[in-house]
Amino acid sequence: MSVFVIAIARIIDLAFNLYTFIVIARALVSWVNPDPYNPIVRFLHNATDPILYRLRRLLPFLQVGGFDLSPIALLILLSVVQQVLVSFLYQLAQ
Repeated sequence: MSVFVIAIARIIDLAFNLYTFIVIARALVSWVNPDPYNPIVRFLHNATDPILYRLRRLLPFLQVGGFDLSPIALLILLSVVQQVLVSFLYQLAQ
């Protein structure tokens, strides 16, 4: 049973890491004026917009002077949730 929980923890950790890279790529792409019909840009927007939209509605002060700080807040939130969830699963496996 503990091997299964450790495997689940590693998969969740990997998923959080992949999504973190997607959010970073989305933030970097937003600095330039990308073609909105590019499949990569559409994927990045489709993968991050639902969460970023909710975060912007929940915390409207994240848009300061034309800068959107919601990707940074999302990265911090992802990191905290990842650490708590993965460490809980490792503790559960022991």
